[in-house]
Amino acid sequence: MQHLLLKEEVYAIIGAAMEVHREQGCGFSEPVYQECLEMEFKDRNIDASAQKEVRVFYKDRLLKKFYVADFVVFDKIIVEVKALDRLS
Repeated sequence: MQHLLLKEEVYAIIGAAMEVHREQGCGFSEPVYQECLEMEFKDRNIDASAQKEVRVFYKDRLLKKFYVADFVVFDKIIVEVKALDRLS
């Protein structure tokens, strides 16, 4: 059996995302789902920062550019919201 990293945290995130999908269904753009997920995280007392800048390194050197994550959850997990009209 595989050992899952941050199992409880990941289950909490997936549960919140599933609730957003159950409530909203499909057909909206990513910003709509992102706002809903931010509300759901707050409702569930899940520590999440939206639109968080993440510093990026290359060969131990800090880049001038940074990555903007949709969410950084529990200060450990990056969550990116994706809305697709179909799976390919």
